[in-house]
Amino acid sequence: MNTADLGLPVAVPSTALFTDRYELTMLQAALRAGTADRPSVFEVFTRRLPEGRRYGVVGGTGRVLDAVENFRFDSGVLDFLAAQRIVDEPTLAWLADYRFRGDIWGYPEGEVYFPGSPVLRVEGTFAEAVLLETVVLSILNHDSAVAAAASRMAVAAGDRPLIEMGARRTHELAAVAAARAAYVGGFASTSDLAAGFRYNIPTVGTSAHAFTLLHDSERDAFTAQVASLGKGTTLLVDTYDVAEAVRTAVDLAGPDLGAVRIDSGDLLLLAHRVRHQLDDLGAENTRIVVTSDLDEYAIASLAAAPVNAYGVGTQLVTGSGHPTCAMVYKLVARAGGSGPDVPLEPVAKKSLGGKTSIGGRKWAARRLDADGVAEAEVIGSGPVPDELVDRQLLVELVRGGKIVGREPLDAARDRHIAARAGLPMSATQLSRGEPVLPTEYL
Repeated sequence: MNTADLGLPVAVPSTALFTDRYELTMLQAALRAGTADRPSVFEVFTRRLPEGRRYGVVGGTGRVLDAVENFRFDSGVLDFLAAQRIVDEPTLAWLADYRFRGDIWGYPEGEVYFPGSPVLRVEGTFAEAVLLETVVLSILNHDSAVAAAASRMAVAAGDRPLIEMGARRTHELAAVAAARAAYVGGFASTSDLAAGFRYNIPTVGTSAHAFTLLHDSERDAFTAQVASLGKGTTLLVDTYDVAEAVRTAVDLAGPDLGAVRIDSGDLLLLAHRVRHQLDDLGAENTRIVVTSDLDEYAIASLAAAPVNAYGVGTQLVTGSGHPTCAMVYKLVARAGGSGPDVPLEPVAKKSLGGKTSIGGRKWAARRLDADGVAEAEVIGSGPVPDELVDRQLLVELVRGGKIVGREPLDAARDRHIAARAGLPMSATQLSRGEPVLPTEYL
């Protein structure tokens, strides 16, 4: 859900300049050559998963749809292009009327993917489709990286909720996108209010060390926080001495204290000590939240600790070591002329160095074994085998330039849980390994 669903005002700026210059210079040259109107098919895929990852997670599809809808060359954008002499006058005139009028199919958001999976297929004229390359890749590479990291962290956390806390560790706009992608991947809430406003993600947060240091004593700080936010608040207990802070917290709030947060030190040891102390003080229901540079491995190491929730920042918003998915946007088919009935011809890059691609407009399906567990990602450009017709993965997102694939963010979140559960059990191992499903081409 976004702010439009909530009836809240939101600015809708043009996304047309979220692109590389060569998209426009290619357009200009194609217009001059008479090839700009040739029907074309572009596909987004990755040749490999980040090293050691067992599956990828599609994130950002909803944001791609917003970007396509708002890809408009308004007067300010056109004035900039003219002043910088980026394209000529005929191209500026063409851009003034630009609207994407083609079709887009793709893996629905939250679905898992593997090497070669056509996670997005853009169909239209060369001119209208090529312009979307950079913004589509910018969104999908970032959001899918964060969603994949979030998924691994959610697996490590089990039933314990995860809080996204990375806003101060990345660009302010990337922080909002990261909070959205983290929610798709399994996080329960965010500290970022812009993400809460725009996407209706639950927000949480109480106080930092600065609030404690502001007051003359830790007791004064806790007293002020409880008076303002109630006994159900979360008190940060590691500014000075943890044991003394816990005693003070329970003394002030009583057994109804909501939670304590530990943000430094040996989290495993401290969590056990604080749990014993809280129980001895009669605060058996007070929860323990831990933060401090967590990643999926640190979370997994705390599985046996009496921890109730995790807050994750830097490692999440940077993809836990893999901040991009290396997705590419490649022309895979085009017509030999401009008429609507001219047949498509497969085309593919054949360069050396592992950067080859496979031509043809593709479909994708996931084959299951006898127990209903996924066993292969099957990709083809010919007829779909009868046994895979009902297992196809691509869904219609844009039809004739109209958005038809929007859905609530919770739908993507639920889809990811189901998709991950349908993979072999080894998919959720944090140890490094090959993709859990092989990619087969027909």
